[in-house]
Amino acid sequence: MTSTTQAHQKLVDHDALSVDPYTVCAQFREAGPVHRITGTDGLPAWLVTRYDDVRQAMADPRLSLDKRNATPGGYRGMALPPALDANLLNMDPPDHTRIRRLVSRAFTPRQIEQLREPIQRTADRLLDSIALQEHADLIASYAAPLPITVICDLLGVAPADRLDFRAWTDALIAPDPTQPSRAKEAVGNMLAFFTRLIATKRTAPADDLLSALIAVRDEEDRLSEDELMSLAFLILVAGYENTVHLIGNAILTLLRHPDQLADLRTDSARLSAAVEELARYDGPVPLAIRRFPTEDVTIGGVTIPAGETVLLSLAAAHRDPRRFAEPDRFDIDRDATGHLALGHGIHYCLGAPLARMEAEIALGALFDRFPDLTLGVAPSELQWRPSMRSRGLLALPVRTAHMTGAAEPA
Repeated sequence: MTSTTQAHQKLVDHDALSVDPYTVCAQFREAGPVHRITGTDGLPAWLVTRYDDVRQAMADPRLSLDKRNATPGGYRGMALPPALDANLLNMDPPDHTRIRRLVSRAFTPRQIEQLREPIQRTADRLLDSIALQEHADLIASYAAPLPITVICDLLGVAPADRLDFRAWTDALIAPDPTQPSRAKEAVGNMLAFFTRLIATKRTAPADDLLSALIAVRDEEDRLSEDELMSLAFLILVAGYENTVHLIGNAILTLLRHPDQLADLRTDSARLSAAVEELARYDGPVPLAIRRFPTEDVTIGGVTIPAGETVLLSLAAAHRDPRRFAEPDRFDIDRDATGHLALGHGIHYCLGAPLARMEAEIALGALFDRFPDLTLGVAPSELQWRPSMRSRGLLALPVRTAHMTGAAEPA
């Protein structure tokens, strides 16, 4: 890469970023630690690319998540009403600390461990349906319904009320520029859904997380109404969105590395460590949530003015040879601890233990049930979401057993 202009052009190339973000990110990373770029929204931002800088920035209290610290007109984010926008991804302490403390009790290791058997039952039920098919799309039939079932059970969303969350989140996270109204419609649908759901829970509370949060709001007055609804929205969307792609990307990676998949099958005790490497190698979040300096800050020798948008590239950091040896090589025996796929610092993902458990159960159950599982198309035919916010497949076609005489995809 010889000029920042070339770098800017590559950043906004959605095709290159969605199919192979790591080549683009490597060019940025090796050209320098911090770049002034033009984002896909046409506005300027600063891209941080190297592991040590990204990790330190994620924990730097001078880098705010509160959009009120952005330079006026310098950031154009997802348009959400206050009832959905007052969530942890837009907050700094002390509000962030207060709300995180309220919900963290639902995500302790003890609480999460109690979900293991229900998650296993859900995975097995989904696989029972897949076993009846010779061909399947593992995103639509497995990677998506598993986490949405888990998070809806946790919140207390009845099966009859589980609407098309995938369509709504797709419209928000990867909006179609040819259909700009879809994102606005998705926001309206989500707002109406959570309004109805909270009203129902107020009338008939149950033993679930949302009922507990409503009690905190109504009886203890430790949440505003907007914070209550925004928190429910964030738990559902984040608990679903990232886990879908963590599982989907992991399945694809293992299918493309059959020797390492074979090793996992012979020693399931290695699955936990393998999930960490899978999250590093091709995780669901290419960029951390944007940040805004509350004062001029220097990162990688570059001074970034207060209020400007800072983007921390996890995709670049996870392939940084300064931190991970041979970073472009997938290795289930690698010590991938320290990866940033689930965050770092005070914004570390509350649901990280749940996401890890879901991925371990999903992968173990799938490959135990279908030892001959293969891709149903050539890897080059797979389609990725055109998004910088998340990395995930639109579909993952597979064959549940080898077809006699059929050619294997390249």
